[in-house]
Amino acid sequence: MSLTQPTQDEKTIAMLCHITGLISFIGPLIVWLLKKDESEFIDANGKQALNFQISIFIYTIVAAILTIVLIGIPLLMAIGLFSLVMIVLASVKALNGEVFEYPLSMNILK
Repeated sequence: MSLTQPTQDEKTIAMLCHITGLISFIGPLIVWLLKKDESEFIDANGKQALNFQISIFIYTIVAAILTIVLIGIPLLMAIGLFSLVMIVLASVKALNGEVFEYPLSMNILK
């Protein structure tokens, strides 16, 4: 994806799209909805953050169901750690002016 060089404000807002995912998927949704029309860079980062949050939510539901057979407990821990690491990495990339594509993320918003 070819984007123009983002401003520092765009980088900061894009970082917020990712980092607010540590609280809830509502954070990235609000930031993206408010700022997506102002910048292609923010729009691209917001979509990536939301796709990741939706994917993590689905993976968490599946892992929660699998707690019945006990494999879900380590899966939930792994999902939590994976999510934390990926969100921090994506936030740093956004501050550097890059669009981070999360691994294992479903491409729901295009």
